[in-house]
Amino acid sequence: MIGPRTILFFLMTLFLGWLAGVLLNYLADVLPQTRSFSAAGCHSCGSKRSFLDLLLMRRCRSCQAGRTHRAWIVQIAAMLAVPVIGFLPPPALGFWIALVVFLYFGVVFIIDVEHRAILHEVSLVGVLLAIPFGLWLNGWSKTLLGFAVGFGVMLGLYYFGILFNRWMSKARGQEIDEVALGFGDVNLSGILGIALGWPRIIVCLFSAIVLGGLLSGLYILVMVLRKKYQAFTAIPYAPFLIIAAAVLLYMA
Repeated sequence: MIGPRTILFFLMTLFLGWLAGVLLNYLADVLPQTRSFSAAGCHSCGSKRSFLDLLLMRRCRSCQAGRTHRAWIVQIAAMLAVPVIGFLPPPALGFWIALVVFLYFGVVFIIDVEHRAILHEVSLVGVLLAIPFGLWLNGWSKTLLGFAVGFGVMLGLYYFGILFNRWMSKARGQEIDEVALGFGDVNLSGILGIALGWPRIIVCLFSAIVLGGLLSGLYILVMVLRKKYQAFTAIPYAPFLIIAAAVLLYMA
């Protein structure tokens, strides 16, 4: 039988999930534009939204534009995810720390999917969060080695991607602007190396590469079948790193 405490905790996590969704949507809206905690604006006309507008998912008071599909998807996903974290938190983290990690991962995930970018300001916050977390979970040596491997491996792949693009540009006789990995992915891998430590960062990178390859191949197949495929289309890589890291945190 489900007791009143369980019901109360479930309701609390639902409420926290709604607040988490509001915060994620706010950060995903303002950070790519201003790099600061500025006032949120309507995606259609730019009019400022109040805190209650964001909290209640109201339409814009100026142009009556509703919230975007992304805003509603994030809101629903957060309300589903936070209760799951509440009742099934990663063993080594507990609910509250896991909630902070979820929020950080969520911000990186959404912004990279929408803008193909991992902001340096967000990466700096990630370092500040990861250092105490990594030291507590892994100790000094594994944390430092995890950072060196995570950052170093992705840095090597980053420069390999640049060289490959130059070679392909010369071979095709036209400039290729898109790169397989951005430097934000390198920073994120370093952050995950700090948090996960050695040797789990190797598992994270390998899993992300495999997952990224499989989903990228599926995406290319769908685009080819729809006759909309364009070579060297950039695909955000941070989501694959985040998914792999989240799974490993549950295995800690």
